[in-house]
Amino acid sequence: MRDALCLWMRHETRPNEQRAALAPEDARRLVERGVLLTVEESAQRVFPVHQYAAAGCEIVPRGSWVSHCPAETYVLGLKELPDEPALLRHRHIFFGHAYKGQAGARPLLRRFEAGGGVLLDLESLVDVDGHRLAAFGHGAGYAGAALAVLHRRGLLTSPLASASRNALDATLRLAPAGESLTAVVIGAYGRGGRGACDALRTAGVEASRWNSTETRTLDRDALLAHDILVNAIGTDHPVAPFLTRADLDDPRRRLSVIGDVTCDVGSDLNALPVYDRPTDWEHPVERLRRRPRPLDVIAIDNLPSLLPAESSRAFSADLWPLLLTLREGSPVWERCLHAFRRAVGSLDGG
Repeated sequence: MRDALCLWMRHETRPNEQRAALAPEDARRLVERGVLLTVEESAQRVFPVHQYAAAGCEIVPRGSWVSHCPAETYVLGLKELPDEPALLRHRHIFFGHAYKGQAGARPLLRRFEAGGGVLLDLESLVDVDGHRLAAFGHGAGYAGAALAVLHRRGLLTSPLASASRNALDATLRLAPAGESLTAVVIGAYGRGGRGACDALRTAGVEASRWNSTETRTLDRDALLAHDILVNAIGTDHPVAPFLTRADLDDPRRRLSVIGDVTCDVGSDLNALPVYDRPTDWEHPVERLRRRPRPLDVIAIDNLPSLLPAESSRAFSADLWPLLLTLREGSPVWERCLHAFRRAVGSLDGG
């Protein structure tokens, strides 16, 4: 077993992050194929740790990757790393959000550069055409559109809490008598957009589906005539803003809720530069305008964790076969490595 692939799934430090990169059933599939899989204890993870133990994983205390994880092991997670250690020496697999100029990107890359470690960013896990191979897009779109509808109906309460898909669907179906809401989904044919359209359909809300054709020559009057905007666009290059601050003051504006699933705030890729910080589970809604009618934005960067079990299982099903190729010089992981090296190489003394 000396040459076995070694993976270490860490505890997520974000308080409301209940998802897991690997579901127990897929952990078992990896173990059965000779992978040495270590799983940290985590009271908040949606899957109890005993299910991983039953799958043949070694169970260790939370956070122990810092001091006990061997250098040749891949550390697997989803969201951000803790602030310590300052020097990152391991090979990490998670959503680093470090290549689009996001807040905190440069310090994170500096930590890898200083420690000699590597980030295999799950955002860069793509095929030769740039399509994501493992993503939470559908869950993010579904949850983002669902929150927008519930807020528009006055049914959204805070702080938010995770739920099952069945429970969320039951709430979405509680449409007021005589309601006539319309929504526009931008990026409607990607993973996130399809998820958003599924949620709107469940809620009984009519959805306009826009993609690159509609946004290339965007009809802002048509956009502002909808009640809800869900932004689920995926892009690796800057695009013209879908909304500007001046649009928010348009007296003809019917739009009252923005659900920004993409949530690229702070990045040059942000297509909705009308707000300057994401929202969160404690305060999911930010009021942007009171006149000519209220306009609110919901921009939460871990939306799929609102449906932690379903979204984790869907993501894990995509990821586990790819993990098996980590030591084979797979082009998929080579692209991740190339993206990391390019990002580190672009760092300057600032």
